[in-house]
Amino acid sequence: MKSLKLHIGSLTLLYIFIIGCQKKITVESSFQPTLTSIDLPSNFPAIEHPEDNPLTLEGVRLGRHLFWEKKLSGDNNMNCASCHLPEKAFSDPSSVSTGINGDLGKRNAMVLQNLAWSKDFFWDGRSISLEEQILIPVLDSTEMDETWANFLSEIRFDNNYRNMFFEAFGTLEPDSIHAVKAIAQFLRTMVSTNSKYDKYLRNEAVLTPEENAGLSSFNSLSGGDCFHCHGGILGTDLSFKNNGLDEIPVDSGRGLVTGRIEDNFKFKVPSIRNIEYSSPYMHDGRFNTLEEVINFYSIGIHPNSPNIDPLIEFSSQGGVQLNPQERIELKAFLLTLSDPEFINNNNFSNPF
Repeated sequence: MKSLKLHIGSLTLLYIFIIGCQKKITVESSFQPTLTSIDLPSNFPAIEHPEDNPLTLEGVRLGRHLFWEKKLSGDNNMNCASCHLPEKAFSDPSSVSTGINGDLGKRNAMVLQNLAWSKDFFWDGRSISLEEQILIPVLDSTEMDETWANFLSEIRFDNNYRNMFFEAFGTLEPDSIHAVKAIAQFLRTMVSTNSKYDKYLRNEAVLTPEENAGLSSFNSLSGGDCFHCHGGILGTDLSFKNNGLDEIPVDSGRGLVTGRIEDNFKFKVPSIRNIEYSSPYMHDGRFNTLEEVINFYSIGIHPNSPNIDPLIEFSSQGGVQLNPQERIELKAFLLTLSDPEFINNNNFSNPF
């Protein structure tokens, strides 16, 4: 009788094992991420997604959750959105951000928009891919001060995350690479393409006389002369330049990355899309208003700043010398680059 019970018990355990294996096989064989794409107006360039990180619905969903996940910080009180607020075009209203330990960052948090077209990231371009860029803030002791291993251990038994990682990447043992790939997919969906100016280009809106005058100034060598660096549909040429902010600059910028003297004091040209929302301005957040920015380019440029860009053609006279009315007109045009649908897009909002 005793041996019969043991035999039955062994069969039961074997049955449970077989069923468990069947379930595992069934679950794993269901891994089929759904490839997706981003709807773009015809005047925007195509997006080339990395071959090793194609855009999928499941990856974007996971990335959105991770972007808003506070467990990514050492004290579980900060997420990516803490320094990249939607209403600020996913930038920070402070000149520099404050980390979980009260430490201040070195530079202003850049806007998160239209990153799918960028090749270099951070103000100094030290990361050559979006995935690489995402790895850094979590580890930085002045920012989120966490390890990826510790974060992943915190969510190890979270069924929601287990399901999302499996659905996105087919793994129940995710690592930091899976996490940053998901966040990168989410960030690449954050495109801004529907400002008043975009509608004007599509013949869906009409600019006011003041806005038209500002547009003409923006594109004129004898006016605001902005188009050299901020022309084109993206509002940036994606280059690195010194725009003459300081006579004696302190932050070496791009030069710290390349080690080349000729790159000292250069910073990535930011997009002027949604500039209405993304104050403060410049790499150090020194200007709080658009008026200050326009005044700087009109009369505040330091012509002797080392490595000042040659496209700052009127630096010798301190700037383009716009009169008060011209400054008002230029601001009116810049405001047409605001895309309220972008900053209020529910697809980018907190999913928790």
